[in-house]
Amino acid sequence: MLLKALPFAFSFTMAPMVAIAVTLGGWWIALPFFYGWVCIGMLDQSLGLDTKNMDPATEERFLFWHKAVIWAWAPIQTLLIIYSLWTITSPGHMTTSEQVFAALALGIPTGAIGITFAHELVHQRNKWERWLGEFLLVSVGYGHFATEHVYGHHLTVGTPKDPVSARKGQGFYAFFARAVLGSFVSAWKIDQDRLARRGRAIWHRTNPWWRYMLGLGAWLAFAVWLAGPWGIALFAIQCFMAVYQLEAVNYVEHYGLCRKYLGNGKFERVQPHHSWNASHKVSNWMLINLQRHSDHHFRPDRRFPLLQHYSWQEAPQLPHSYPAMVGCALLPPLWFWIMNRRVDRWRARFYPDVTDWSAYEDGTIGRESVGNGAALPA
Repeated sequence: MLLKALPFAFSFTMAPMVAIAVTLGGWWIALPFFYGWVCIGMLDQSLGLDTKNMDPATEERFLFWHKAVIWAWAPIQTLLIIYSLWTITSPGHMTTSEQVFAALALGIPTGAIGITFAHELVHQRNKWERWLGEFLLVSVGYGHFATEHVYGHHLTVGTPKDPVSARKGQGFYAFFARAVLGSFVSAWKIDQDRLARRGRAIWHRTNPWWRYMLGLGAWLAFAVWLAGPWGIALFAIQCFMAVYQLEAVNYVEHYGLCRKYLGNGKFERVQPHHSWNASHKVSNWMLINLQRHSDHHFRPDRRFPLLQHYSWQEAPQLPHSYPAMVGCALLPPLWFWIMNRRVDRWRARFYPDVTDWSAYEDGTIGRESVGNGAALPA
């Protein structure tokens, strides 16, 4: 299984790109941007798709090397952040503008790789892997994702209740503001309710927000020790870039895809056709099969190497890999031109009986204000 796991270690190549950028400064700072946003897309086009599936019944003991790739990233990311911030803030090493762009460059691997790996870890049943995922998320100031994603997004995806399911016609910038604020509020309410069901107050020691806040406080203390308030600003810039990439991927993954409303506040069960997929080989190595997103939502308990590819007859396919589509999302007119017609074809294929999608598009479907559903689409 070592040979099957090795391609996923391709993710590690992002770390030296950042190390080179912050060490040499100047135009070298563009290296992580070019590598992550251009080179990966070019390699995807060159090496094509990978539609092979591992046997989903493969036993856990045969996946050690796949899991080791994930575990190894935590110390790599920790050292990368420490080294980068230390180097960036070294006296006379960079101009102020270079420091800002270097901090943004640092956020590329901590977001694209770190949050993706954390996403895999927080889904696991054993506590130490979930905490390792939280550790990675805290290093980008987004610890609450561990709560919201598992206990919120996976339950409400494709409905108006989910802050990270983009509606058809919603541009990325409006979505980004809604996703960041909505995820924070949703996570707080989820943990508040979970504690209340156990008869515990919000300040009880089992509230995971203690871990989120204390961990973030430790990183901020390190940033202050390095460079005072400017150190905090650079750390925050790194966090912003990481979170931007996460929410841009969320935007791409579910844009315009809705679960059918069944009435009485209920929606159909999540199916493979409720997520966009991409089977491009290199970006799936880099993102540990994140682009096989339909199977992740259909079977969230599956480890990443066991996620299954779905054909276009079973689930919607993106025209390009996530890195390319995230770039398109930054230009709403281009994004709408590429994706809206695909959403319309998806609707015609999977829900030919729904003739009016307006309540889905404006987010009123299933809400009490809509009434008993008499005016809602079937």
